[in-house]
Amino acid sequence: MKKIEIELNDDIKKKLIMTSIILGISILILILAFYIGNEQFKSFFDRNILRREIAQNNVSSIKIKEEESPNIYAYDKYIVILNKNKLTTYTVSGKKEYEQEISINNAIFSSKNRYLVVAEKKGKKIYVILDGNILWQNEVEGEIKDVQINQNGYVSISISGTSYKTVVATYNPAGKEMFKTYLSNTTAIDTSISQNNKYLGIAEVNVSGSLIQSSVKIISIEKAQNDPANSVIYTYQATSNDLIKDIEYQDKDKLICIYNSGISILENEQNEQIVTFSKDKIRSASIKLNNYVIYTVEKNSGIFSTNTQVLLRNVHNKKENIYTIKGNVKNIYTYGNNIALNLGTEVHFIGTNGWLLKKYVSQQEIKDIVLGENIAGILYKNRIEIINL
Repeated sequence: MKKIEIELNDDIKKKLIMTSIILGISILILILAFYIGNEQFKSFFDRNILRREIAQNNVSSIKIKEEESPNIYAYDKYIVILNKNKLTTYTVSGKKEYEQEISINNAIFSSKNRYLVVAEKKGKKIYVILDGNILWQNEVEGEIKDVQINQNGYVSISISGTSYKTVVATYNPAGKEMFKTYLSNTTAIDTSISQNNKYLGIAEVNVSGSLIQSSVKIISIEKAQNDPANSVIYTYQATSNDLIKDIEYQDKDKLICIYNSGISILENEQNEQIVTFSKDKIRSASIKLNNYVIYTVEKNSGIFSTNTQVLLRNVHNKKENIYTIKGNVKNIYTYGNNIALNLGTEVHFIGTNGWLLKKYVSQQEIKDIVLGENIAGILYKNRIEIINL
């Protein structure tokens, strides 16, 4: 009898465990369905259960003086402020971590991973910083128009003010100039170095004729050091009046290009358009992400109301993740896997999977946002509020 009772008890326990598991899964599916389909429930769950909603003045902050017009930037897990030739690095808690002497007033920045480059816009000086320390610095001939760095520390600088329309100088991580690319008839709009350090992409425009002609050059970095005359391995000529705006290498050697007409991928000497812009619907777009592109579309949800769809398209499989938000998005900011959507007095931070990471609610109009891989800064006139992502 005891043996039968024990077997019955074990059987009942197994059934109870299985029932509990099925019940738990059913509850999770139900919650997920409500979270996706019901905006009120989603807002309640984000605010009270997941604690994703952050109110103004409830986070760490950094004081600034508006009259000093500091240069502010975010990268990796830091916020940096360049003011009066001093570059100060702050952590997510608002603690001062590093301070460096940087002889730059009007700064332009670029960063990837732990590398940060700071250059003087329309000036000559450039600094490359790694983990808060100056790795190398240099001066160029001409005026710096733009600067880009890849995740391995390779730098490309677009230079104007010489006998050429644009000169693009490329440096290795040690600060040694590897080669220069001279553009006689075109102006460089943007540059990007591939993640495997093999290619330099240059987006350029020619406005000398009656029509604007955009093109993209792919340069072999290895060939450019030994045989610069034969270093261009491919040139893509865009359709007339398609104005190129930005380029970005993703996933080793996929060069993502954004035009006024859409977004395309340039790979293996083939150009594939993956997004076509409709002028009356598309409001903003960016390609500065990891393996994704983003664009926003306004949808009328009623006579006096508008929703914004944020579409995130994977550059590998072309699948889309969608995040829908009530109202108009004023600006989008992108870095790595993070997106910040500025609605004026509210910021939604989402991932490339289309899920909400954090929501920041302000009592006043937000001046600007700086965004890094693990940090964001909400800019006001007299302070920066720090969000840990």
